[in-house]
Order: sequence, then C-alpha cells, then structure tokens
Amino acid sequence: MHQPISDHFLSRYRSLLDAEDLAFDELEHACEEGDRAQFDKDMVDWQSALEHKLAFLQNAGIEVRLPISS
Repeated sequence: MHQPISDHFLSRYRSLLDAEDLAFDELEHACEEGDRAQFDKDMVDWQSALEHKLAFLQNAGIEVRLPISS
C-alpha cells in the first residue's frame, strides 16, 4: 500500500461508498419502476461511481482482485 490509512483516507473512501450506494439505490428504483431510460442513465452513474471507488483504491496501492469466473 502506497499511503497509510488515515482519517482523510477513510473520509474520502466513505464518501465514495455513499456515492456508490446512492447511485445503486437510484438504479434499483428505476428498475422497479420499469423506467428503461432512467435505468440506462442510472446504470452509467452507478458504473461511474464504481470506477471512481476502484481508482481511488488503486491509487492508494490497494489491489482489488476479481474472482475468476467459471
């Protein structure tokens, strides 16, 4: 890991988690409502939130390994 886990790190990571959670909630709501146009927009927003979170972790030197799919 490149940087120590500090209060600043935890605060930034918490904000990224909150953004991802909010984006997923919006995606879930659009799915439940059957609103395809909103679902497509919310899917992009959720993927963007995930990318930001993963980039933050990578920049901090935290490797996120994906399981091998079978």
